[in-house]
Amino acid sequence: MTLVSFVLALVYTGAIADPKGSMHHLPIALVNRDTGRLGEQFVQGIATAPDPAQRVSWKIMSPGAAQDAFASDRIYGAIEVPAGFTSSLQNITSTKPADTGAGAGAGAVSRPQVTLLTNPGAGSLASSLATTVEQQALHSASQRIGSDLSQQMRSVGAQPSAAQLMLLSDPVAFTTAPGHPIGVRTGLGLSAFYITLLVVLSGFLGANIVSNGVDSALGYAPSELGPKRRMRSPQLISRIQTLVIKMVMSAALSVVTSSVIVLATAVIIRLYLPHLFLLWVFVICASAVVGMGAQAIIAVFGGLGQLVSMLFFVALAIPSAGATIPLEAVPGFYRTLAWFEPMRQIGGGVRGIIYFDARADAGLQRAWIMLAVGLGISLLLGFGITRWYEWRGYHRVHPDHFQEP
Repeated sequence: MTLVSFVLALVYTGAIADPKGSMHHLPIALVNRDTGRLGEQFVQGIATAPDPAQRVSWKIMSPGAAQDAFASDRIYGAIEVPAGFTSSLQNITSTKPADTGAGAGAGAVSRPQVTLLTNPGAGSLASSLATTVEQQALHSASQRIGSDLSQQMRSVGAQPSAAQLMLLSDPVAFTTAPGHPIGVRTGLGLSAFYITLLVVLSGFLGANIVSNGVDSALGYAPSELGPKRRMRSPQLISRIQTLVIKMVMSAALSVVTSSVIVLATAVIIRLYLPHLFLLWVFVICASAVVGMGAQAIIAVFGGLGQLVSMLFFVALAIPSAGATIPLEAVPGFYRTLAWFEPMRQIGGGVRGIIYFDARADAGLQRAWIMLAVGLGISLLLGFGITRWYEWRGYHRVHPDHFQEP
C-alpha cells in the first residue's frame, strides 16, 4: 500500500504540476477576414513567430473551416482578424495629428479590434490557456506591426505625431467571444468529465461487487456482514463459466447504474444534456465495457486484479483523460496513456454528445471504436488466459475436492 500511495502521488501531481510549462502543440486557429496586405502580414507574423518548445500549433483557416474545427473540438481557440483591418491601420498613419488622440471628436481613429475566440466545450482550463496564448501572441504581433508602420512613415519623410506614436506602440485591440457556445448548466465545460467519471466508477465498482458476490455464492470466498461470517461449500464450476456469469451480471448491472446516473443528472440536477437517448445508450455500453474489462483483469490476476483494475480504470485514467487539463498541457507520459486509457475514450464520446451536437468527428466515433476494441481485448484476455489456466490444471479448487470419499 505504501508503494501504491507513492505511485499515485507521482501520477496525480505530475499531471497538474505545470500545465503552462508542459504545453505542446496547443491547437489554435488564425482566421483572416481582411483582404488587405496588413491582415495577411499580421496573421503570418503570429504563425511564424519563434516557438522553440512548440507550445502552440497555429492553424491558418478560413472562417468556415474554423467554425467546423470548433464544432468538432479540434481547436481550443482562434484569433480572428476582422474585415477592414488594413484600412483601420492605414487610417492611423494617414490621420492628421488633430484627429488622433483622446477626445478628438467624430473624426478620431479607433484601433482595429481582433476577436479572440474560445472553445468552452474543450474545458475551462483549455479555453483559459488558449486565451492566454492568444493575448501574448496578439500583443507581440501588434507591437511588431506598429513598429513597421512607424518605420514606413519615417521612410517616406513623414514624422509621426505623439498621438500617432501612442497608437502605433500597440495599435491592435481585442475582444473575447466563444467560438462554439455551450449550454448554461454544463459546469463551464466540466459536466462531461464528471459524468464520465461516474460511468467509469459505476462500471469498476459494480464489477468488484459482482465478483465478490459471485465468489461468495459459489463458495470460493467468505461472505461477511458485520460480525456474521459465512462460508459456503465450493461449487464445481470452471473458471470460464464463472467469468461468463460475472461478465453477464456486470453488463446487466450497468444498465441499472447508468440509467440512475442519467436520471440524476438530467432530471434532478437538470444539466444541459442534449441527445439524451444517445447519451443513455452510450453510457450503458461504456459502463458495461468497463465492468467486463475489470472482470477479465480479476480473472487473470485473482485477488490482485481489483488493485490492477483500479490503477488502470481510475488511477492512471483521470490524469490522462484530458478533461480537467487538456492533453496538450500535460507531460508526454500522460499523452501516451491517453491513446488507450478508457476514461479518455469515454470522455471524448460524452463530450461529443453534450457539447458538439453528437458529431462523429468530435470524439464520438473514436469512442465507439475504442469501446469495441476494449470489449474485444477484454474477452480475448479474460477467456484466453482462464482457458490456459484450466488447460494447465490451475483450478481454483482441485476437482478431487468434489469426489466422494
